[in-house]
Amino acid sequence: MRKTVVINVVGLTPSLLKHMPFLSDWADKGQVTAIEPVLPAVTCSVQASYLTGKMPDQHGIVGNGWYFRDECEIKFWRQSNKLVQATKIWETARDLDPNFTCANLFWWYNMYSSADLTVTPRPIYLADGRKMPDIYTQPADIRTKLQSQFGQFPLFNFWGPNTSIASTQWIADSAMWMEQQHSPTLTLVYLPHLDYCLQKFGSDLEKIEEDLVQIDRVCADLIKFYEAHDTEVIILSEYGITSVDQPIHINRILRENGLIAIREELDTEILDPGASIAFAVADHQIAHVYVNDTDYLDKVRSILEATEGIDRVLNESTKKNYHLDHPRSGELIAIAQPNAWFTYYYWLDDRRSPDFARTVDIHRKPGYDPVELFLNPQLKLAKAKIGLTLLKKKLGFRYLMDFIPLHAELVKGSHGCIPTSMDESPLLITSQKNSVEHKSIAPTEVRNIILGCLTGCIANNKQDENIS
Repeated sequence: MRKTVVINVVGLTPSLLKHMPFLSDWADKGQVTAIEPVLPAVTCSVQASYLTGKMPDQHGIVGNGWYFRDECEIKFWRQSNKLVQATKIWETARDLDPNFTCANLFWWYNMYSSADLTVTPRPIYLADGRKMPDIYTQPADIRTKLQSQFGQFPLFNFWGPNTSIASTQWIADSAMWMEQQHSPTLTLVYLPHLDYCLQKFGSDLEKIEEDLVQIDRVCADLIKFYEAHDTEVIILSEYGITSVDQPIHINRILRENGLIAIREELDTEILDPGASIAFAVADHQIAHVYVNDTDYLDKVRSILEATEGIDRVLNESTKKNYHLDHPRSGELIAIAQPNAWFTYYYWLDDRRSPDFARTVDIHRKPGYDPVELFLNPQLKLAKAKIGLTLLKKKLGFRYLMDFIPLHAELVKGSHGCIPTSMDESPLLITSQKNSVEHKSIAPTEVRNIILGCLTGCIANNKQDENIS
């Protein structure tokens, strides 16, 4: 098989590509193909479709998180690869060639995978409340080798108000190390940097110009490195991020209609999904709405359809049209208009919000929270207070990093729904012209294009029985 690397530049679109000098020049020499977005156009769902050649109704990844009905809990960013209910590309390739190996660097659902080499973020949660940056790797000894070589994984640059190119650079460096040490047949690399600035600033080119330059440099280094190691390079993205100006507090609307149950804890309010008639799991521009009492199904749907900013509401019959007819999906699925997105907020008084609302806490929040990218603008002497809190952390004291605002209007970019323009769609770039038959492809066809590079076959827009 021909060695291949797939570099996932999150948020890359045709409209942004032309502002990245190296990558656009490299693309001009090859072929750029648009990818029809997955619904929902979010990280976990899209990556699962690319790696399995299936849609969410078959692989089961209906979002970055969902309601686990048997546990009555909302869970985001789970990491076990066992949750993906379809055959992965590396399993198919290994059947074709027993000498095939795959390295997966930071694509999601990367723990307990059948890939040969894996690296993924995995913080250490200490009993005293501290969260320490770390990674999980397979084999386990790669963890020590990587962090000895490149330092501790910069987790707090990977997500939160301190995001920077540092985490993307660390991933790129570890990918090149993996090639030098293990030379895998297929390498999957995740570069998240554009995700941050685009959600913070939307498509304001003046504000994201430096970020485009930074990610372009990382791509240049990786492409030159892999081409020098006789490796075929594929660049792709998961979705485009478009400008938004309308947060939709979907759970507050359901609560005002008497549908949500709340549990009081220490003068704060906690969403109680198992006791609720209906609630929403907000995930960017998509919200899975779970209706525990189906007698209220029509009422909930009417409320959602009357909500400003919601473009459409899918039910049991229409979910099939979007490949979201899966037991993990909500009874209803709300899709935002292109300029809107869903918050997870369920409290009606900020003084009653839970303690984790003002922190970076991706696992306890019952929905995705892009406001975690911001420091509270109303916080005086923010840097001094953060420094004092970090000192408490180093000394082993309990601490609360409650510096995140509750101002959803700060978010200027989002994704999840189908974009209105091809300029805002995800793309795939190959170094060889005419390697893809058509100018646009379905997301399920990405798998066969990668397999085509590995096997030396020119991919087309039909499933090839020999590599399916």
